[in-house]
Amino acid sequence: MMDTDQQILTKEITVTEEITEQVHSLIVWNDDVNTFDWVIESLVDICDHEVIQAEQCALIIHHIGKCSVKKGAFTALRPQAEALIDRGINATIDY
Repeated sequence: MMDTDQQILTKEITVTEEITEQVHSLIVWNDDVNTFDWVIESLVDICDHEVIQAEQCALIIHHIGKCSVKKGAFTALRPQAEALIDRGINATIDY
């Protein structure tokens, strides 16, 4: 049986690891090439957005120049970023 100090330390390490994995953002950048419809379709297909969410992100991208479209672990976001890039959409992952 673990003593109380060991249990607390184990819980703190677990929580810290979970928080570390969740701080990444998938950013989509504005360009003069892709249409609103293509960006919306791509966000729905790749990021599992609802249509209204994808539309709002597309408007933010257009007016502000970029939008954080998804948050999560780097390992989960990387394939989504690559899929967006494969469709010609500028995407990066920020910490």
